[in-house]
Amino acid sequence: MVRWALAAAVAAGVLVTGPLAARDSLGVFSGWGAFRDPAVPRCYAIAKAAPSTLQRDYEPYASVGTWPRRNVRQQVHFRLSRRLAEVPRIQLAIGGRRFPLVGGGGDAWAPDQATNAAIVAAMRSAGSMSVSASDRRGRRFSNSYDLSGAATALDAATVGCARR
Repeated sequence: MVRWALAAAVAAGVLVTGPLAARDSLGVFSGWGAFRDPAVPRCYAIAKAAPSTLQRDYEPYASVGTWPRRNVRQQVHFRLSRRLAEVPRIQLAIGGRRFPLVGGGGDAWAPDQATNAAIVAAMRSAGSMSVSASDRRGRRFSNSYDLSGAATALDAATVGCARR
């Protein structure tokens, strides 16, 4: 029941804002949701970060998106909880592996397609992941994610765009 409530919060909270409002649900899998936006078209898997009582400038989430018309497949994106430093030193930890990320403002991505593919592969087999960076005041912070359901949500998003 708790996981269903978390999944409902993902679908109702993070996903209703801004341009993400126009979408079809492809399913909710533990804390991960999968959606298709036929207007773009695009498909994505998305999850909110674990709750925190620490300062947040933004509501953090992780997403993996596919844009078939742009020939972009499973692109990782993180909305971080704080505004980033000029040189933020962003790092993703998944199952004992570490990946450098690039970004600015409050967003982060893989620096290249090879790293992106390695991140997606690691997400499929690990139990959790954590993104850490430096905020504008020079303080280190991190956002953590439970990866339960991530592999299924990634598959649902891939299939959702393959049918277009």
